[in-house]
Amino acid sequence: MLKRKLYKTLLEWKNNDKGTTALLIDGARRIGKSYICEEFGKNEYKSYILIDFGNISKEIVDVFENESSNLDLFFMKISAFYGIRLYERESLIIFDEIQQFPRARQLIKYLVKDGRYDYIETGSLLSLKRNTENIILPSEEKHIEMFPLDFEEFLWALGDTVTVPLLKEFFIKKLPLGQALHRKIMNDFRQYILVGGMPQAINKYLETKNFADVDDVKRNILNLYRNDIGKFAKGYENKVISIFDEIPSQLSKKEKKYRLSAITKEARYREYEDSFMWLNDAMITNTCYNSTDPNVGFSLNKDSSTRKCYMMDTGLLVTQTFMDSDYTENDLYKAVLFNKLNINEGMLMENIVAQVLRTNGHRLFFYSKSDNEDRSNNMELDFLIKDKENLKKIAVIEVKSSTYKKHSSLDKFRTKYKERIGTSYILYQKDLMIRDEVIHLPIYMSIFL
Repeated sequence: MLKRKLYKTLLEWKNNDKGTTALLIDGARRIGKSYICEEFGKNEYKSYILIDFGNISKEIVDVFENESSNLDLFFMKISAFYGIRLYERESLIIFDEIQQFPRARQLIKYLVKDGRYDYIETGSLLSLKRNTENIILPSEEKHIEMFPLDFEEFLWALGDTVTVPLLKEFFIKKLPLGQALHRKIMNDFRQYILVGGMPQAINKYLETKNFADVDDVKRNILNLYRNDIGKFAKGYENKVISIFDEIPSQLSKKEKKYRLSAITKEARYREYEDSFMWLNDAMITNTCYNSTDPNVGFSLNKDSSTRKCYMMDTGLLVTQTFMDSDYTENDLYKAVLFNKLNINEGMLMENIVAQVLRTNGHRLFFYSKSDNEDRSNNMELDFLIKDKENLKKIAVIEVKSSTYKKHSSLDKFRTKYKERIGTSYILYQKDLMIRDEVIHLPIYMSIFL
């Protein structure tokens, strides 16, 4: 079993809420939602039942539609159908892929009030209108998001439990690691970029240590996503597919803002907004918006027509970039491993930072300003987040290559908004240093931001 930090969250919910809420886990497909819930049920309860609404029998549909007003009979029939005895306050019932049967989600209110058992719901696309219309959303739900394995969880899978605690000490004290340790961790981080955080891909890597085998797993996941788009994005599936397929090309450009003109010259954001939202709600992508007046209230000043569209898992992006070619033609694997990246370096490094920040609970914003009359006023800052040291100020993040010479946009931004800025970071592939009041962090230390 891959160790996940989310398991601790499940334990805290069980011990603190004691059946007064149902836990709703939102996450992309193949992220490991069902697996961790079953492991939790096996380890922490006397019995559990998983009801998969993606593959539900007519008998169970009938129970939900016709027996839910009599909970004694409802539980009796579910227990009999699955052949599992339910114990009061000692059993867990898992509603898997809940978005495919909204009626069950509405029933949560009454099941929680009844109080006999604990309930976990899992799903994706939970906020789409078609998955919530004609039901009253229960206020008894506690909503959490599940992401791909983070770098520390990846290291745990490799048997390394000491690196990240050690790294945190260096981060807190702002000390360089030294070349030998930095090189070792950077090599591990490159492996993480290539494999990604999808559980199936990591398990295959642990099994074979072969990137070709891992690539096959990721291709299957990407094909599953494409099939899901055709199945669940009815009415605008072609637009969603167009956006999805174009992501690597958009991110490989110097300016990574998503240009709809690459799909069709006549495209307008208002026509594609639902398609972007579908990918975001499916948690396949991480959307980053332009903050026009940067301050800690980022959402109040976001420009929805200017956005970057990152893949939620960088390992999937590596595979998606060469989706139409054989694995042997995917030069990114070799380039990343041997630190020979050039044109695609910014694409992968920005994507992994977006992934890390999103996993850490940040909503994603950047800053972009163009001045056609005076180009010296142009600025492009990769990420803006709340400063952990001073929540009333913003932290500015620039992602740079190891060979970068200057950070002119950051300098201009710091001059213009000096009263609003707390900490300024450069994320790159060298060791930690502080220069000109800017903290230069090795990119793997982004996990602490």
